Amino acid sequence: MNLSGVLFFPVTPFDADGTLAEQVLAEHLEQGLRHGPGGVFVACGTGEFSALSEAEHARAVRVACEVVAGRVPVFAGAGGPLGTALNQARAARAAGADGLLLMPPYLAQGPGHGYAAYVAAVAAELPVIVYQRGSVVLEPDAVVELAGIPGVIGLKDGLGDIDRMQQTVLAVREAYPDFLFFNGLPTAELTMPAYRGIGVELYSSAVFAFAPEIALAYLRGDERLLTGFYAPLVRLRGKVPGYPVSLVKAGVRLRGLDVGSVRPPLVEVTGEHLQELDTLIKTGLDLVAS
Repeated sequence: MNLSGVLFFPVTPFDADGTLAEQVLAEHLEQGLRHGPGGVFVACGTGEFSALSEAEHARAVRVACEVVAGRVPVFAGAGGPLGTALNQARAARAAGADGLLLMPPYLAQGPGHGYAAYVAAVAAELPVIVYQRGSVVLEPDAVVELAGIPGVIGLKDGLGDIDRMQQTVLAVREAYPDFLFFNGLPTAELTMPAYRGIGVELYSSAVFAFAPEIALAYLRGDERLLTGFYAPLVRLRGKVPGYPVSLVKAGVRLRGLDVGSVRPPLVEVTGEHLQELDTLIKTGLDLVAS
């Protein structure tokens, strides 16, 4: 799978009545594609995966595949109860998606071989990138086992345990040198140097969804953005649970595209924090332009 550069995780727009806004999603995708992302991950965490019905999920993935039209790979979120994950995977396959980002299963937990069976069932439908976060915390040998399952092509890390990831990368690449690893922390740019140091180059950029100019400038080496934009953004993100998604959607609106509000249990960004975000975006764009 040819993935490179910044990976685009679009938000999922909703109309004023709360329904999926397909035309707005199409415009959001087109705006992002103009900046050359390495791949599109639709209906994933930033896209409020857990708030979408199966029908909404299928429609969002269909829109993404139609808009992208083969320009870059399209991955769809999938996960939760096995039946739901399989339905999402089959709908994504029918829409023309290239693969899946597999979220953790629902509350029920079993031993390692049980999780491996869950992954294998979904990977039989489309290539899978396993998302390590929440209840999914994998030892290096467990990732080696998963990497041996047909259709499992990568691991996205949302934990941030560099020591664990270093051991995992070394163990997996010894047996599967083409296996993909991703930095999946909410503001990956802040930890990008550390992940690159252990051989993990790919990362998801929440900032790309609302300020691709900033994300690309940092990728090209503008270190001023680390202290002038990303560090303050991380501090703002930590002020309210759910802000890693709410702030992104607010940022897209601030840049001129009405993608609607977030769905409960997420909450909207407060007026004070919205002003802070607006100032941060302007500061980041000024740095890029200077």
